[in-house]
Amino acid sequence: MKLQGMSAESLAKKVLNNEQIFILDVRNENDFNDWKIEGKNVEVMNTPYFELLEGVDSILDKIPDDQEILVVCAKEGSSKFVGELLVEQGKPNVSYLIGGMKSWSEHLEPVLIGDLKDGGAIYQFVRIGKGCLSYMVISNGEAAVIDAVRMTEVFEEFAKEKNITIKHTIDTHLHADHISGGKQLAEKTKGSYWLPPKDAAEVVFDYEKLEEGKHLVVGNTKISIQPIYSPGHTIGSTSLLVDNRYLLSGDILFVKSIGRPDLAGKAEDWVKDLRTTLYERYKELPTDLIVLPAHFGKFTELGDGGQVSARLGDLYSENPGLNIQDESEFRRTVSANLPPQPNAYQEIRQTNMGKLSPTNEEQREMEIGPNRCAVHD
Repeated sequence: MKLQGMSAESLAKKVLNNEQIFILDVRNENDFNDWKIEGKNVEVMNTPYFELLEGVDSILDKIPDDQEILVVCAKEGSSKFVGELLVEQGKPNVSYLIGGMKSWSEHLEPVLIGDLKDGGAIYQFVRIGKGCLSYMVISNGEAAVIDAVRMTEVFEEFAKEKNITIKHTIDTHLHADHISGGKQLAEKTKGSYWLPPKDAAEVVFDYEKLEEGKHLVVGNTKISIQPIYSPGHTIGSTSLLVDNRYLLSGDILFVKSIGRPDLAGKAEDWVKDLRTTLYERYKELPTDLIVLPAHFGKFTELGDGGQVSARLGDLYSENPGLNIQDESEFRRTVSANLPPQPNAYQEIRQTNMGKLSPTNEEQREMEIGPNRCAVHD
């Protein structure tokens, strides 16, 4: 028996395919409680590394012999040490997560959402360890990437595989929980970068104004991406209607919750905007639109193949954030007792404005942990 390494990509496929796996997470208890690997058939146990320095005898009876075992830590070193101890004690089928939770945070898994009317397609890129969702709209050899994360090589490689050119990158709003790759991707592909101007008051670079009434055409077909101004999460939040079938809602509306209005320190000011967007503007849209959000909160929101989506009409029936009829109660819900704010969110906003230029390692550290863009954790 020998300790094996498992990549974040391999782990993601196991989680999305609902395969059974036992995870021994050896990070400290606080980090584990804040953020962990989850899945339908994932069993997770937390025993901090420092408790296992003298050996693994204390946990051997809790480690199954008939399941795949994955040891996880922050960067991989501690998990390799503990994994070797388990192998020495005769535990079969033991692996460690290559790159640790940092690699888990950065992996993107492309999922086909569906075809478009004129022969194109829309893909969702699931950042399963962070809960971020990016999109690529493809038509006639061209593509637009929406809410790109900083690992831009994933989109470049996917476009190369599909033999398409990325013509546009779009951010639905100025992100506060992760560093956007939109501007960088546009520069690398010589495409156009679009950002809502009301979110761009402090940015220090040039951009195209993503405004209601403009239509971004992808390819030579009739497929268009139509901006819909929908403030509330930020003052500039702009949803995208793609192919009159898909509603890319950014961080305004999620499958299980709604967007929080406090990440720029403007909760009291933006609560009314949030309610107007969700209870009036979105109400005017066709109920059969497929909502595609920019984030998900828990693995239970993952559907077939890992896609995160829901019919708009169903969300008005089932999403608790869309069913608070009393306005004062709505205000309390979205401005009080919110989950903790995202890690380093102020620095992330500054980076997305172009005011800070952190190193790659600093960017990883800034993004560690779950996203917290929703009202309900």
